[in-house]
Amino acid sequence: MENSMSTPGAAGSGNLRWRQLALGVVCMVMIANLQYGWTLFVLPLHAAHGWTVADIQFSFALFIALETWVTPLDGWIADTLGPKWGPRTVMGAGGILVAVGWMLDGAATTLPMLYLGGAVTGFGAGAVYTTAVGNATKWFKDRRGLAVGYTAAGFGAGAALTIIPIRMVLASSGVSATFFWFGLIQGGVILVVSQFIRAPYPGEAPAVTAVKVHQSTHSRTSAEMLRTPLFYVLYLLFLMMAAGGLMASANLAAIAKSYGVSNAVIFLGASALSVGLIFANIMNGVARPFFGWVSDNIGHSNTMAIAFGLGAVAYYLMTVFGHNPWGFVFFAGLIFLCWGEIFSLFPAMCTDLFGQKHATTNLSFLYTSKGVAGFLVPVGTYVVTRTHDWSNVLLLVMAINIVAVFLVFLVLRPAEKRFQEREESMEMNQGVAE
Repeated sequence: MENSMSTPGAAGSGNLRWRQLALGVVCMVMIANLQYGWTLFVLPLHAAHGWTVADIQFSFALFIALETWVTPLDGWIADTLGPKWGPRTVMGAGGILVAVGWMLDGAATTLPMLYLGGAVTGFGAGAVYTTAVGNATKWFKDRRGLAVGYTAAGFGAGAALTIIPIRMVLASSGVSATFFWFGLIQGGVILVVSQFIRAPYPGEAPAVTAVKVHQSTHSRTSAEMLRTPLFYVLYLLFLMMAAGGLMASANLAAIAKSYGVSNAVIFLGASALSVGLIFANIMNGVARPFFGWVSDNIGHSNTMAIAFGLGAVAYYLMTVFGHNPWGFVFFAGLIFLCWGEIFSLFPAMCTDLFGQKHATTNLSFLYTSKGVAGFLVPVGTYVVTRTHDWSNVLLLVMAINIVAVFLVFLVLRPAEKRFQEREESMEMNQGVAE
């Protein structure tokens, strides 16, 4: 079976890659709540244990950091073990860690135990995330932006499926039971599904026939990538955009409460917060394949500039209209629409620039910037403590988006152009030598 599929144009490889993509999306859905459902647990944890919100949010920062900082090891293991055993081993282990981490959160009676749960969950989520995204870039050379977008959409929109169930279980059974049961279910599904996931064998993924964006013909190792200035430009931009979006996603419940719309019933008995979280997560998911598709057609940096600019508008308009329940819902969705795209654009651009062979490992190094961004989330709490106004946090994030747009035009695009020119020159010299 393996040998028959290791040649170009293997029968059924077109359908197979879509099945592999779907399996990756399922696993991503199962880790979505770890990040996007966290905001629902903050106030119940505060009520149950008396911990301050800032202390509780440190667990979230720790989760984000360890979800990303260990991913280079996850990526290296997945790439090294090969297409058959690498993805299923790393993702299966991730599923176990996800279940254990949330169970620890549920059993926590002290902050150190809560932090341990956040750390373990971070290790698990990172293993699942980086492997699923790396797999998508390898199967879909011809549609990287779109494929990574679909995969990341599972992470961005998956929490929409469980927002109301989590709130119901929290209300009926408490925070500990909610952590336990959702952790067990999510981790169990990942463990089972991951055993059917693999990367393409050599020559199995459909060849690229025509693309509208530059794709490197040389696969750089992580060491080679880390020696290029372009990588650090991407890293800085990812850091900035991740930090802003995480500040919003981790505190959306607190923002709704401060605006007086948290419990306002607006649709079929559901509150503005519940509807807003569902809509935000749906738009977060929609953003990833949509902007990925756009970037496949007009280029990654052009798409970044458009999305970052629209994001700045969305953060500002939330301060203007967010005090209205429906305004809060709409602009929460718009914020997440303009933020979620970073999780499709940056991986696709990284693979197009630095090649496919070491894609999972290389993407993992770029993804560590999200971990750094996680430690900037408490900045939002600090700003509110000083100013007593969540609008100031949203305006701060708006300013970050505006700066990012300028960096795309003034730094990223020139650096990308120089990198591609050097690569084309190297290819020409190699052709002459041959």
